[in-house]
Amino acid sequence: MVFPVIACFPDLQHSYLVAWLVLDYTSDLLYLLDIVVHFHTGFLEQGILVMDKGRISSRYVRTWSFFLDLASLVPTDVAYVQLGPHTPMLRLNRFLRVPRLFEAFDRTETRTAYPNAFRITKLMLYIFVVIHWNSCLYFALSRYLGFGRDAWVYPDPAQPGFERLRRQYLYSFYFSTLILTTVGDTPLPAQEEEYLFMVGDFLLAVMGFATIMGSMSSVIYNMNTADAAFYPDHALVKKYMKLQHVNRRLQRRVIDWYQHLRINKKMTNEVAILQHLPERLRAEVAVSVHLSTLSRVQIFQNCEASLLEELVLKLQPQTYSPGEYVCRKGDIGREMYIIREGQLAVVADDGITQYAVLGAGLYFGEISIINIKGNMSGNRRTANIKSLGYSDLFCLSKEDLREVLSEYPQAQAVMEEKGREILLKMNKLDVNAEAAEIALQEATESRLQGLDQQLDDLQTKFARLLAELESSALKIAYRIERLEWQTREWPMPEELVEADNEGETGEGTSKGGEVRTGQEGTPCPK
Repeated sequence: MVFPVIACFPDLQHSYLVAWLVLDYTSDLLYLLDIVVHFHTGFLEQGILVMDKGRISSRYVRTWSFFLDLASLVPTDVAYVQLGPHTPMLRLNRFLRVPRLFEAFDRTETRTAYPNAFRITKLMLYIFVVIHWNSCLYFALSRYLGFGRDAWVYPDPAQPGFERLRRQYLYSFYFSTLILTTVGDTPLPAQEEEYLFMVGDFLLAVMGFATIMGSMSSVIYNMNTADAAFYPDHALVKKYMKLQHVNRRLQRRVIDWYQHLRINKKMTNEVAILQHLPERLRAEVAVSVHLSTLSRVQIFQNCEASLLEELVLKLQPQTYSPGEYVCRKGDIGREMYIIREGQLAVVADDGITQYAVLGAGLYFGEISIINIKGNMSGNRRTANIKSLGYSDLFCLSKEDLREVLSEYPQAQAVMEEKGREILLKMNKLDVNAEAAEIALQEATESRLQGLDQQLDDLQTKFARLLAELESSALKIAYRIERLEWQTREWPMPEELVEADNEGETGEGTSKGGEVRTGQEGTPCPK
């Protein structure tokens, strides 16, 4: 940004020569420091971070970036001795550091918590730089054509007010802004150079407008996509309620619920948001966010850390609006709840009388998701729980708990024992029924073992019968094969008929006094 100002505004360079030289060599020092840092910056090789300085240096000096960094620090300034310090073109090689700027932008955009805001800021910076460079070129072209020669170029500095350096830059910047934004209201060009400059600026303005529109569209799309990922889409629900003619009071409650989620940044689909992370990394994120809440539940205290990590991934955040029932007395308990924020009341059947108020950190329904023998409530809700205001809860379903506990049988036994202790304190555990149920379960297991043994015996007998059947089949097949070979030696019916005919002919011949013999001189059989 500084180079074109110095090159196109000579007065600025002459007036602040020492300041520009200090800035130039401070920049060179920073460029040199950047090269030193790159000699100590590790790199990934097959997914492993390499920090060996020798390998880092060997790799860096073979890259194209090293040659660009080295070329940008070539001391072309020594030509100041012959050409004088007012020739900024000698430092043109410093532009080879521009790729480093783009790399820094990419890294910052990846690491910042506000990428969309950074993209907009970066876009505005690009626009400012383009207008800045164009204003410098406009002033240089005006000086080349002659100040005040026509209405298009910069006015003659001899006029009052136009000789000041600040006025020269601001006027050029304003004029360049008018051209690149295609607002109009600019003097018509009068010379060929002016026409070419205007044509180039118009083409640049068209590309800039397309770039700005594309970038802004991308930013807006990303913001909408992020909102859709974090918060449920209420437009479809509103349209559905309107088509189904839902009463206005219920529509208002639904809309207020959506507004509460958006205004207070509440999320109900954490699983979908984190689904692209590796399973282990997703578990660590969930643990860092929710483990402290889950560990406050009495029934989960002193459990294995790996079990809690598995359970954390199963937690489902839910938000309840004022006056909404979380559960009612007599409902079958299929999940337990942990209060993250808000207040809930234990109310009577009339929904008004309050017995107790539950606050953040408390929980309820944990007994209903564990099948404890002798539970007098029978896994049904024993109270009405209603949200007083907007309440944020964590929900853990019985199916998810069962799936996790299937891999941790010892933890399941410990949790059942804790559940029994809680039920005993609440006088909700029937010890006799528990003993009877245990005896019944043992008898059932014994019967199952007997059935298994009988099934094994039947399978053994069946295997023997199958073996005998296969042996008999083989023997029958062998006998049939022998019979087939024996029948092949028997004469065919046609041969028997010919033999009978020949016998009759032999008898007739013998009556005539002649005896016929076979080919070997033996009498033919009758």
